[in-house]
Amino acid sequence: MKLMNKLAASILVASLASCSNQPSKQDVGTVTGGVLGGVLGSQVGKGTGRDVAIIAGALAGAYLGSAIGKSMDETDRLKTAQAMESNPTGRATSWRNPDTGNTYTVMPTKTYETETGPCRDFTTKAIIGGKQETIYGTACRQADGSWKTK
Repeated sequence: MKLMNKLAASILVASLASCSNQPSKQDVGTVTGGVLGGVLGSQVGKGTGRDVAIIAGALAGAYLGSAIGKSMDETDRLKTAQAMESNPTGRATSWRNPDTGNTYTVMPTKTYETETGPCRDFTTKAIIGGKQETIYGTACRQADGSWKTK
């Protein structure tokens, strides 16, 4: 479960940075969802049943991850970054994207200092097309002010 959370968080925070050579939001979501679905599937059953669960989980995760990645626009990413930077621990920021109708809630759940600067555990919930997805992760502020997952 920790691997799943770290992978999802890595993709979420990586999407906050803007770089012209990055894959599209939908590409990132597809890969992340596929990996997470496979990890979840690996927790089910044994033997052949487990293999089937891994494949089914990867396919379902890729589909859902693609939808989430495609749905988050630049404004959503900026609001997410602002919540990571400004919200006190335990206070959520929620918004509804007027163009997509999707809603997002980001809440830092723990803040602590490291040798290189502050880090924050966080939870992000998205409701896309009436379906809720939740991502847990940890991100640390970089020297340039951006946030990067551990």
